[in-house]
Amino acid sequence: MKKVLLSLACIAALSDTLCAKQINDIKFEGLLYLSPETAIEMTGLKVGQQINIDTIDNAVKTLFRQQYFEDIWIEEEDGVITIHLKEKPIIAKVDIEGIGDSDKESINSFSNIKKGEIYDFGKIEFAKEQIKKFYELKGFFDTVVDVETNRFNEQSIEIKFKINRGENIIIKSVDIYGADKLDYGDFEPSLANKEREFMGWMWGRNDGKVNLFELEQDASKIRDIYYKYGYLDANVSAPYLRVSFDNYNAKLEYKVDEGKKYKVGGITISIPDGFMDIEKVKKGFALQSKDTFDIVKLRKDAKKLEDMIADQGYAYVKVYPDINKDAQNNIVDIIYTVTPADKVYIRDVRIMGNSVTIDRVIRRDVFLAPKDLYSRTDLRDSRDALRRTGYFEDVTIKEERVSKDEIDLVVEVKERQTGTIGGGIGYGSSDGFLINAYVSENNLLGSGVSTSINVERSNKELSGSISVSNPRIFDSAYSLGGSIYRKDYDYYDYDELTSGFYVSLGRRLGRYISASVRYTYETSELSDISAALQHDIDKDTSGYLAKTLKSSVMPSLSFNNTDDYYLPRRGIAASTSFEIAGLGGDQDFLKSISRFAAFYGLEDSIGYDLILRYKAQFGWIEEGNYLPYNEKLYLGGVGSLRGFESSSISPKNADGALTGGKISLLNTVELSFPMVERIKMRGALFVDYGMIGNDDLSEKRASAGAALEWISPMGPIQFIFAKPLKKEDGDRISSFEFTMGRTF
Repeated sequence: MKKVLLSLACIAALSDTLCAKQINDIKFEGLLYLSPETAIEMTGLKVGQQINIDTIDNAVKTLFRQQYFEDIWIEEEDGVITIHLKEKPIIAKVDIEGIGDSDKESINSFSNIKKGEIYDFGKIEFAKEQIKKFYELKGFFDTVVDVETNRFNEQSIEIKFKINRGENIIIKSVDIYGADKLDYGDFEPSLANKEREFMGWMWGRNDGKVNLFELEQDASKIRDIYYKYGYLDANVSAPYLRVSFDNYNAKLEYKVDEGKKYKVGGITISIPDGFMDIEKVKKGFALQSKDTFDIVKLRKDAKKLEDMIADQGYAYVKVYPDINKDAQNNIVDIIYTVTPADKVYIRDVRIMGNSVTIDRVIRRDVFLAPKDLYSRTDLRDSRDALRRTGYFEDVTIKEERVSKDEIDLVVEVKERQTGTIGGGIGYGSSDGFLINAYVSENNLLGSGVSTSINVERSNKELSGSISVSNPRIFDSAYSLGGSIYRKDYDYYDYDELTSGFYVSLGRRLGRYISASVRYTYETSELSDISAALQHDIDKDTSGYLAKTLKSSVMPSLSFNNTDDYYLPRRGIAASTSFEIAGLGGDQDFLKSISRFAAFYGLEDSIGYDLILRYKAQFGWIEEGNYLPYNEKLYLGGVGSLRGFESSSISPKNADGALTGGKISLLNTVELSFPMVERIKMRGALFVDYGMIGNDDLSEKRASAGAALEWISPMGPIQFIFAKPLKKEDGDRISSFEFTMGRTF
């Protein structure tokens, strides 16, 4: 509110004589925020100026617009103008009641009501409306927001938002009128607003909650599904939501005119000469002539075409797919118009965000350097290579155009904690309690060198190791590593005490391929041999050795083009090794272990961060002069056949003792899904199928289960719950396992 009061004489007479008085002085009462000089300048009033009603009114309005005051009035006496100001109170405290802490954080971020600010009624009302919209976007309607103000004194006030969150509107049915060739089941995976399923409160079931923010986009998604199946004339209405506010149930309706299905006619690529073999490129497209039209394949082919040109240095290439419909014959011709623009070269590569990792450690995995011709594949491979190091939580490479033919690359990294000092306690139903202590650093002083000291103790195992590895000696293509270790493990039919060391030398053969050779020197002693296994030993005419020495060399080859170290969503990781034991010592055998893992993220396809994983492992041993039991193959446990105790699946002798196998095959299929993205926690469902034997894969087992995956500050942690699907009498079952430090 504002008031303008002049002296009674001036108001009553309103004569030219009285109101023509001059201003002799200007005074302020209640002015705290502004200096008198600044306030006088704002008012436009000056000593010596004639008193004028309009001038006085403008002065009041000007001060009021500063939003510091809730009341202003002016008095005049003998040419002295006194401006009285009643300031707005300062917000001393802001409190939010009735909701959880996470919602409070969100509301504080957008409400713009902060401690220390001047109280403004308009801003408070605006914040109330924003809070209601916030909950509407989360699917809560009829939210009530009350604001309570409490004055501590004349200068300070407390603001208290009291929120009574509204109710979720639940979609009981989704009706798509006019849909004949397709039905709700075809659209459901892509929709954000779905009808509630039975037991919708369970994870993995549709809860039916309305998402207003995505409602309009759902109509476009339905139309895209029709385009995917070739219905290019499909017309989808805007969604109509029928809500009953008595019970907050709703029906969601669409009207569809499907039209006819189209097939692909001709495919044309319009591009200047010399860029590609057009016919060869067209043969590699996902969408071919005479195929049913598919908008998803069209976009994929356009992206493939764009990347091919971008790999030739044309960073700003544009590909415009267009279609010509022949409605009479239901044929569609596809035209890709390619505009290459100018070739682009790299002017500079800048590194940002690395407080620990040395610049050169990052640059050695960036496959583009100043003066290089731009390549989109090189850019993607650089990002993936940096993520595979395990040093960073995230890596982005931004392109900053500096001229028509030059570009800067800005490599922004977010470093993760790579050094850890600590310990942990775990539990497995087979190994019992697990206690470990460790000191590790995967990026020593930012150099990329990895070191670790680890001690682990469980009911079956006592082990320790000291390891060091440099993946790029002097930033070259060569790697060097080694470890000293000792392990005391209680197997089911014997105890094993192993100690030794290994040294490994490797070399990168390309971006994805590397080779290495490892030399191992190890002593192994078996004791506490069970009576059942002793029967086999007594029959062995080659002579049993309780203590043996292994001297072996192991060449290996690996391939890895995955996009992340801990949680890959794309790519393949494969390796094969061939250990030759018998270079001195007692043990004499050949052993080959091959591993394969493929990862495929579904977020681009379905809009949800699911990850499909397939993993396989094949082992094979050729016995030479001497093959001890502990070098044979076994299945079971984490990283092998879950649901069974560690190393508990192998061929057995007539007395039931585990004798180990000479050939094994393990297959695993996993589906990983997000749970709490804020703390990087995910869940996974899996099925394991393993086979093992001596001359053939005669022993077969299967299991299924679920896992909790968490990339914690201490590294990746897994809690595994598994149950055998195929087992035999006498199998040792393990229903729960815990692991730390393994990739997913």
